[in-house]
Amino acid sequence: MTNEKDLKETLTPEEYYVTQNHGTEPAFSGKYDGVKTPGTYHCIVCGVELFSSESKYDSGSGWPSFWEPSQEENIETEQDHSAGMVRTEVHCSKCEAHLGHVFPDGPQPTGLRYCINSVSLDLKPTEEE
Repeated sequence: MTNEKDLKETLTPEEYYVTQNHGTEPAFSGKYDGVKTPGTYHCIVCGVELFSSESKYDSGSGWPSFWEPSQEENIETEQDHSAGMVRTEVHCSKCEAHLGHVFPDGPQPTGLRYCINSVSLDLKPTEEE
């Protein structure tokens, strides 16, 4: 696994803060919030595939939202008791980078809303795959 020094040299300060310190980018500030480009979204830290544009939708939350991961085994969740509430944190199963949170108020067929920080993601458009 990549060490802290390498990550600080590779990632922007905001990418590092969000993925390594469980931070959150401000709502409506992320580069992927309104993006409809076909492709796959990968972990900014390790490159593993996380979400497909086919499951992306506009939740109105201000963060990219997906109703399911493209590779279930690449996502892990755990309870998050920060910010004075109980939420379910989503992180990359390969490198443990913090991605965002998942909520039970999404569309069918899953009813889930994976609310993910843009800075945690790297979009690979379909034509680049």
